[in-house]
Amino acid sequence: MSQSSIIKEKTLAPSNAQWSAVFSLSFSVVCLVTAELLPISLLTPIASALNVSEGMAGQAVTATSVVGMIASLFIAAATRRLDRRLVLLMFTLIYIVSNTLVSISSSYPTLIAGRVLLGVSLGGFWSMAAAIAMRLVPEASIPRALSIIFGGVSIAMAIAAPLGTWLGGLIGWRGVFDAAALLGVVGLVWQWRVLPQMQPRSQSSLGTLFSLLKRPQIGAGMLGMALVFGGHFAFFTYLRPFLEQAAGFGVNGVSTLLFCFGVANIAGTSFAGMMLARSLRMTLALMPLCMSALAFALVVIGQSTIIVALLVVVWGFLFGAVPVAWTTWLTRAVPDETESGGGLQVAAIQLAVTVGAGMGGFLIDRTGAYGAIIGSAVTLICAAALILFRIRPAMNN
Repeated sequence: MSQSSIIKEKTLAPSNAQWSAVFSLSFSVVCLVTAELLPISLLTPIASALNVSEGMAGQAVTATSVVGMIASLFIAAATRRLDRRLVLLMFTLIYIVSNTLVSISSSYPTLIAGRVLLGVSLGGFWSMAAAIAMRLVPEASIPRALSIIFGGVSIAMAIAAPLGTWLGGLIGWRGVFDAAALLGVVGLVWQWRVLPQMQPRSQSSLGTLFSLLKRPQIGAGMLGMALVFGGHFAFFTYLRPFLEQAAGFGVNGVSTLLFCFGVANIAGTSFAGMMLARSLRMTLALMPLCMSALAFALVVIGQSTIIVALLVVVWGFLFGAVPVAWTTWLTRAVPDETESGGGLQVAAIQLAVTVGAGMGGFLIDRTGAYGAIIGSAVTLICAAALILFRIRPAMNN
C-alpha cells in the first residue's frame, strides 16, 4: 500500500467505533465456519441418507473449500462498484440459502450445490472482513476489532463438531442445517440494523497478488502453509469414521471428544504467543512435526480409546497455534502488503482444505480408516521439512 493510500485510509476512518456492527461480523464468522465444518461431525448419517460413501460425503467440505478459494480472489473485484453493506448482506443471504438447500437435499448433487453456495459466501466474506473492520472503528481500535471478528474462528472450531454431533443425534442432520440457516436469519437482521452504508473506495485488482508471489520466500511460505492445513484436514475431516471404526467410539463419545478438541484448540491459540516470542520459525516447523508424530501414534496404538482421546486432544492443542503462527509470518514477510497477502493466505488455506479433504476421502475409501491418518502424517512431515529448509530467509528469528 502506498503512503498516500495509508494517509487516505486514516482520514476516512470513523471517529466513533461501531462495535455492534463489529460483533455482527464476528457472529457471521461463527456461523460461516461452523457451517463449513458441520459435515465433519455428520459425515456418517449424511452418507447413509444419500446412499454415498463417507469419502464422497466428505467432498461436501471439498466443494465449499474450492469455491471459497476462488471467491476469496475474485469476489472483491466482481463487486467493486457495490455498497459493501449490500455485499455483506448478500453473502449472509447466500449462506441462508445454502444451508436450506443442504437440509432439503435428496440427492448428492443437491448437497454439493448447497455447499458450493456456502463457498461463495465464505470466500467472499473472508476476502472483505479486514477491510470492512477498518471502516467500522477508529484506527487505534482496528486490532481489537480484528481480534473480535476473527476470534469467531476459534469459537466455531470449538463448537462446530461437538454441537453438530450432539444436535444430529437429537434432530437429525437435516435439522442441524435448518438450525444453521435460522442462525443466518438472525445474522441478516442484525447486520441490516447495524451495518452502515459503505461505498466502495478503490478498484480491486489481481495484479498485486501475482506480484507478491514473485517475492523471495513468499511462494515457499504459502506452500508450507498449505501443506500444514492440508495435512490437518486430511485427518480432521475423517476423524469421526476413524473414531467409530478403529477406536470403537459411540456417538456420545465422539461428541465429547470433539468438544475437548475444540477447547484444546482455543488453549493452543492462547499458548501460541509464548512460543512465537521464542522463535517463529521453530514454531512453524514444530507444530506439523509433532502433529505427524501424533498421527503415526494413532495408527500404532489407535485401539485404546483413552490413548486415542489423549492424542486427539493434544492434536487440537497443537493446531491451535498454527493459524496464529502463520498470520504472524505473513505480517513479517509482507509488511507493506498485508491485505493482499491476506488474500493469498485465504486462498492457500482453502486450497489446502480442498486437497486435504479430497486426499483423505480418496484414501479412506480405498485403505480404510487408517489411510487418511497416514496421508496426513506424510503431508505434515513434508510441511515441516519445507519450513526448515526453504523459508529460513523470511524469518526474523
